[in-house]
Amino acid sequence: MGRGPSIEGRKNAEDAKRGKIFTKLIREITVAARNGGDPAANPRLRIAIDKALSANMTKDTVERAVRRGSGADGADNMEELRYEGYGPGGVALIIDAMTDNPVRTVADVRHALSKHGGNLGTSGSVAFQFSRVGELVYATASTDVEEKILEAALEAGADDVVNGSGQSTVLCLPENFESVKVAMVAAGFTAISDGVVMRPANRVAVAAEVIETLTDLLDWLDELDDVQEVYHNAALPES
Repeated sequence: MGRGPSIEGRKNAEDAKRGKIFTKLIREITVAARNGGDPAANPRLRIAIDKALSANMTKDTVERAVRRGSGADGADNMEELRYEGYGPGGVALIIDAMTDNPVRTVADVRHALSKHGGNLGTSGSVAFQFSRVGELVYATASTDVEEKILEAALEAGADDVVNGSGQSTVLCLPENFESVKVAMVAAGFTAISDGVVMRPANRVAVAAEVIETLTDLLDWLDELDDVQEVYHNAALPES
């Protein structure tokens, strides 16, 4: 009989995935800390640290990243870059990266897109289809829960709540994200995911035969060390 992956093999795969997530979180903290190493005066840094601690990163690791970014442990040479382009089926993509080698990064991104029937666009070619918003997603098992989340979110200063697929998505201005999150926690709601994101104005339906290729492209881009976040406007089943 065939045997599945060994416990050791699964653990190694989990460790590798965890390491990749930590690398991205550390980069975000490091770059955010360039605008000041004090989280109390640096909202972006506060959000980055909160996300890292939620992922069980140690405080020592967080503090080292802050020191490196603020220059206390020597300057880093990371650059923030945003790529815009199209995936299979004409799906719009925004790819945010942090890199110390832009030539390598753009080549990796272009290769990933071309392998999946996409292409890199010029700056501004798709960004107009997205807006920067605070987004908090909650699981909702009933309309009763949806109503309670709506009430709490509006009380917290959110702008809108979108319901669908057993989830309520709370939307707010980026500058209100932290206060809305704190208020929602105080009201007894814990988000499945949250952050300041690039949200598409509209999601477009994609043909069934495109979904697998697009999903593979998104996974490929996520695996690239230099890529921090990928946003798209496709209406995928899990969206």
